[in-house]
Amino acid sequence: MKYLIVGLGNIGEEYLGTRHNIGFRMVNAVAQKSNAAFKEERYGAIARCRVKNAELILLKPSTYMNLSGEAVRYWMKKENIGIEQTLILVDDLALPFGALRLKGNGSDAGHNGLKNIAEITGTQKYARLRFGIGNDFPKGRQVEFVLSRFPVEEEERLPEILETVVNIVHSFCLQGIERTMNQFNKK
Repeated sequence: MKYLIVGLGNIGEEYLGTRHNIGFRMVNAVAQKSNAAFKEERYGAIARCRVKNAELILLKPSTYMNLSGEAVRYWMKKENIGIEQTLILVDDLALPFGALRLKGNGSDAGHNGLKNIAEITGTQKYARLRFGIGNDFPKGRQVEFVLSRFPVEEEERLPEILETVVNIVHSFCLQGIERTMNQFNKK
């Protein structure tokens, strides 16, 4: 079975290491675990790896966040992967830093990447793994916050959290979304 694992982020040096690009770091962790290397291809950087009997196509779209759906649609079609075998890795302001929540569907909650994916695919019924980036910012400073880097104390916690992300992605591909949610979506 083939799976498309998409980490959302923005390309460019100025976005490296920002909260909004945690999706890229999540998919990088999955690639690193399997010693897979990304290669620039159409609509993004692609890495390929296997986890037991599952083939994973890892994607970091090069379309910028608000056009992520274009890359998702292209690679779903090119690799003949259904929406049920697609997992989006994304940042989430509504969750405290480091909280991870896997969902099988839902609204975009104001996230432009998720909004575009829903518009392009015609559905909100796709799996997404939400990574909490917190929301500790003054009123009106949301954009500054999401485009800023993690403070040192959060950066130090990232390797452990990203290890859990890898476990969730592997479980999603091997056991399915329901069992994975039951196992990992703990308070």
